[in-house]
Amino acid sequence: MSAVKWIVVGTVSLFSLIGVAAFVKKTGGSSAQETALSSESAVLSVPAAKPIQVVQNQNLSGSAPAPLSRPICSAKEDFPHIDRIFQLFSTGSSKLPIVETLTYSSSVSWMKRPAWIADYATYYQTSRHFIARSLNAKPDYFNQTVSEKSKFNVFRKDKKIQFHLLVDVSRCKMGFYYVDQGTNERVLLKTYSVGLGRLDSTSPSGTLTPLGRYTLGNRVAIYQPGTMGFYQDQKVEMLRVFGTRWIPLISEEDRLAVDNPVKRGYGLQGAPWIASQGSELLVENTAVIGAYDSDGCIRLKSEDIEEIYAIVLTKPTFVEIVKDFHLAKLPGVEVATPSR
Repeated sequence: MSAVKWIVVGTVSLFSLIGVAAFVKKTGGSSAQETALSSESAVLSVPAAKPIQVVQNQNLSGSAPAPLSRPICSAKEDFPHIDRIFQLFSTGSSKLPIVETLTYSSSVSWMKRPAWIADYATYYQTSRHFIARSLNAKPDYFNQTVSEKSKFNVFRKDKKIQFHLLVDVSRCKMGFYYVDQGTNERVLLKTYSVGLGRLDSTSPSGTLTPLGRYTLGNRVAIYQPGTMGFYQDQKVEMLRVFGTRWIPLISEEDRLAVDNPVKRGYGLQGAPWIASQGSELLVENTAVIGAYDSDGCIRLKSEDIEEIYAIVLTKPTFVEIVKDFHLAKLPGVEVATPSR
């Protein structure tokens, strides 16, 4: 073969190799770029602004949870801790002096027809949920099955009482008090851990939960699995937003306003429920309790909000939100052992 032919063949071969290499490089690069875009799209496709974030619940995922802001208090003294709620429902000698134990009878002097639990509830200004828990001797608020001589507690008609919920923003704690207006005694019934609004340096409270004094609104709600409603203009399962109970709060200023008594929609509510890892089963997201994570509402565990709901519905109840419980101005004189 002549030298000219060798040169021609060599040149063609060289350009062929360059073309193949370029094609391989281009194909590989496109594949890598496609993979990166695909991963990014997967992240971006997750719906934004959902009221519940599954990763917040440390018990449901093997991966590290998203961080939640925890109590900001620097003081050493903690909110007084106590739990004597059982004394409201106990039919024994340990019951508190603001309740009395009744023996059920369908025949009563204050009603011409046979009386049911609902009638006892109305007459004694005690919620049916309260009576049910005492009747069942456990936190069962729905079973109201009675028979002659069944025993349960109701609030005493000769006692004028009111309830006070004191929320300490810096500690994520809430004290539940009753005040006997006849004796002027204030009794701490129980201390709860609560979840509060996200941290906000522009707010007087330092969070989205506003300071102030509130009363309870009338539009309370009970939510169960499957209960649907609208939240932020979207139809949602209400458990996912409000948990099992909702009690609206009304500020003194809003209460006096004629046009719109509930402007902001703050309230007491349960912890939101979320989908369990790898299933459709809803479970309570207790990771938000003791943290600053809500839009301003006060969150409690289901067992706690259901307990409070059963007690306060039929009595005047006030909610005071302060940065530190030492700043509270509660009525009455606090006592450890109330007089009978």
